[in-house]
Amino acid sequence: MESMNSAPLLEVRDLTIAFGQYPAVKSISFHINEGETLGLVGESGSGKSATSLATLRLLPATAQVSGSIAFAGEELLKLPEESMRRHRGRSIAMIFQEPMTALNPSMRIGRQIAEALQAHHPALSRHELQQRVLASMREVGLPDPERRIGDYPHQFSGGQRQRILIAMALINRPRLLIADEPTTALDVTVQAQILHLLNDLRRTHNLSMLFISHDLAVVSQVADRVAVMQHGEIVEQASAEVLFRHPQHPYTRSLLAAAPTMQTDRSRPLAAMVNP
Repeated sequence: MESMNSAPLLEVRDLTIAFGQYPAVKSISFHINEGETLGLVGESGSGKSATSLATLRLLPATAQVSGSIAFAGEELLKLPEESMRRHRGRSIAMIFQEPMTALNPSMRIGRQIAEALQAHHPALSRHELQQRVLASMREVGLPDPERRIGDYPHQFSGGQRQRILIAMALINRPRLLIADEPTTALDVTVQAQILHLLNDLRRTHNLSMLFISHDLAVVSQVADRVAVMQHGEIVEQASAEVLFRHPQHPYTRSLLAAAPTMQTDRSRPLAAMVNP
């Protein structure tokens, strides 16, 4: 969905990330409009996650970052750390890939969701916090929130833990959501439920999203536009409709050919990736 506003919500220009002599991301540029989802696709090691962490300034101090990351017209790479902390979890939020490592196993989930809210709204009373947490749990489809608010992460299924992370990410009503491989650890049925939930929440809150995945089939269900990364570079970028129907780059074509469909000849091996 294209924004009526000419200025993108997020605009990345000539972003380069290096770790010592190793360039992880090489002068990439992309943008995300208000209410739009950009799918960032590529194999492991292509630079997708480094790009997302750079957006929130969460890369280690050893990373050398140059270029521009502008959010709502504000240059994030030049912000003081205190100003950047106000963005994290409030105007820009992130869902991580593996909920069992992202959640604290020794802390009740209600408290973990509340901490995400309290960090940006310290004046809220205990009752207000609890009501907002319960509302957030209901919004992401967690069953019986009044009873389960005191449960620990291990008492939930993988799909339910991912819903907890989504509740934490969205409780402050961010404008941009970064979803880093949010369905990789889930089976296909639960994966479909999470994608459906993200699409519903995006429409409800006019949410912009950077959706990161190695799976073009997953991206096709959520993205308005797609950028394909290979070896730290964006090799192709187009609307989802154009890219899936008429891929231009050999690497994009190999990614599509490597994904089985109902029409795939099962007697033939899947296409291999292109690695020039």
